[in-house]
Formats: sequence, C-alpha cells, structure tokens
Amino acid sequence: MTTPIDPAVRIGHVHLKVSDIDRALAFYCGVLGFELRQRYGSEAAFVSAGGYHHHIGLNTWESAGGSPPPEHCTGLYHLAIVYPTRATLADALRRLTAAKIALDGASDHGVSEALYLRDPDQNGIELYWDRPKESWPRGPNGEVAMFTVPLDLDDLLRGT
Repeated sequence: MTTPIDPAVRIGHVHLKVSDIDRALAFYCGVLGFELRQRYGSEAAFVSAGGYHHHIGLNTWESAGGSPPPEHCTGLYHLAIVYPTRATLADALRRLTAAKIALDGASDHGVSEALYLRDPDQNGIELYWDRPKESWPRGPNGEVAMFTVPLDLDDLLRGT
C-alpha cells in the first residue's frame, strides 16, 4: 500500500504552446479577463488573476504559426479554470457570449457546474465553480457520486 500524497499539494500553473501570442492574449486577457503579468516579445507571455505571478504561460517557442494537434492523439484534454462563485462563472459566460465564443458543452456534475470551450489554438478549456463540499452528492457509503447532466445556462445567468 502506498501513502497518499500530502493533501496540501496543489497544481500550480499551466504553460501552453500557441501559434500566435497576440491572438492568445486577446482571448485570455481580452475575453476571459486575465491580466498580463509579463511578456517576452512575440515568444512568450504570462497571465494571471489577482496579481499572482502567473496562472497561464503562453509560448511560441516550438509552435509559432503552427496548427493544433490532430484529433485522436495523446496530449492535454483541457485545462480547468476554477471560478470562486456561481456568479463569477455566470460573468464568464457573459464574456464568452459577448465575444461570440462558442461552447463545446455545459454540464452540471453535482459537485460543480462547468462550461467547456476551446481557445484560438483549439486547446480545451473548462471554466467551472465548485459547489460547497457539504452539498456534493454522495453514494450509499458516503463516496462522492458525481454525474453529468446538461447545465441550464439561462438559470446560470439568472443566478438561481
């Protein structure tokens, strides 16, 4: 039996290969609202929320002018961005709608509500908020019982 990982361990930042820094910044800063923290010309940029050094790194070191990876291959499925409240997730949906960014899907997982989309380089993105832990659905033995049903976007926007 192995010892579980320390519960204080967390995932830090994600660093994405993109084909065009300006286009990526227009999406991550202009649409989603992250702040540019540092930029290295047309080769790399670092963006964050709340003044953190960076949550997302963007670079063209191996991908300038490149195309997205083909379907049916290994790699990143999506990066997930956690919003602190349902209201802030609704704000993200309003931003996406205003920018005419299409959703790939929207799901209620019982433990969370999530929006799924793609960035300009076709990287998968999940925008979500976690429900309070005490309201998570549980199975007969107390285990988390996640599920997937369509998320009611109108309800999300109404905030109910």
